[in-house]
Amino acid sequence: MPKLRRFGWIALLFALACGAEEPAPAPTATPEEPPATTVALRDGRRGMWVLCEGSQRVLDHPDRIPRLIETARELGVTDLFVQVYRGGRAWFASSMADAGPYEEIRSETEIDTLAELLLQAHGAGLEVHAWVNVLSLASNREAPILRELGRDAAMTDRKGRSVLDYPELELPKPDSEYLRMGTPAVWLDPAAPGVTEWLAETFAELVRAYPDLDGLHLDYIRYPDVLPFSPGSRFGVGMDFGYGAPTRARFSQDTGVVAPFGKSLANANRWDDWRRERLTETVQKIRDAAKLAGPKIQLSAAVWPYPERAYLSIFQDWRGWIDDDLLDFAVPMLYTRDNRLLRYEAAAYRGGIGGDKIWIGLGSWLFAREPETAREQLRILRAAGVRNDALFSYDSIVDVPALQAALVEETRGGP
Repeated sequence: MPKLRRFGWIALLFALACGAEEPAPAPTATPEEPPATTVALRDGRRGMWVLCEGSQRVLDHPDRIPRLIETARELGVTDLFVQVYRGGRAWFASSMADAGPYEEIRSETEIDTLAELLLQAHGAGLEVHAWVNVLSLASNREAPILRELGRDAAMTDRKGRSVLDYPELELPKPDSEYLRMGTPAVWLDPAAPGVTEWLAETFAELVRAYPDLDGLHLDYIRYPDVLPFSPGSRFGVGMDFGYGAPTRARFSQDTGVVAPFGKSLANANRWDDWRRERLTETVQKIRDAAKLAGPKIQLSAAVWPYPERAYLSIFQDWRGWIDDDLLDFAVPMLYTRDNRLLRYEAAAYRGGIGGDKIWIGLGSWLFAREPETAREQLRILRAAGVRNDALFSYDSIVDVPALQAALVEETRGGP
């Protein structure tokens, strides 16, 4: 979801991750009485991701908001995931993040476009979730959190190298000859001192500033992925992260044993469990802070579509987050061209942990040249009994009129 370098087939899994001179017209309908032109799903909910730095940049200009609302109605969308925090930069008023994008838009338009979007979306009966990239800073080595907490806030790999020193944010040689960062970025370490607290306060500030927000949508709430995948550190192969000196010291203090490092595999299973727990703790603290700021706020997350790999390789126990009520719902990003795989995974989600708390994310952008396949994927979900889904993304859909038309027709129950 959020600018992304792509390597072969990995592009199919991630995509991962915002004025006009006059304000847009005020809404004419209340959330209790959506306009008659709204196309409702027969059963369930539909989300749609809206990029802050995509082709449409809706938050840059209030005049772009009505088209988003109209498109959402036509597609049967009930919930908008609107990206407002990316690369440590904020499209909302913030004292914690770099609020440069928000301040520039406000200076040019004299309008808080996120507030205006909330007003118009609620008038159309849509819910709005603030989409935030949690542990990825994209390529921003100068993000406020790093200036405040220092280099130790960034991820360190098993060999003791900081991602801040990676050339072009890729693994250095000789590792780069046989390993690849799945999503090259400056990554934050959730177990490093102060990181989780900083992020929780940043997002609580967002919820306080916009009390009408319906939800907070977490993205990049995981450890970095490296290709090929390794199922944990105990095998001593591949590459993994979180080995900063302060983090390893915290592990030793918590457990009474040393962390594996370099070629050592000592206490590897316990180390993996501990890192998984620290990521879950980050979700918990963000939820607690957000709920304190806005008790009715929903918390959701865009997550890896393969739960076992997410659990073992990037320490993202999203099924546990659902099971323990840390998330109100999760959105596995099942971006694939393989319809057989889509059917298999949809059936597994439907029968596993989560049930209707799982919304399946579809990579609609993959089918710009084959809109009928995008329609077929919606049919596959319905046949599997999946009630809730999400489309990635608004930008890619409206950029291709034929794709948009196909999705609208399928939503309306066309042939």
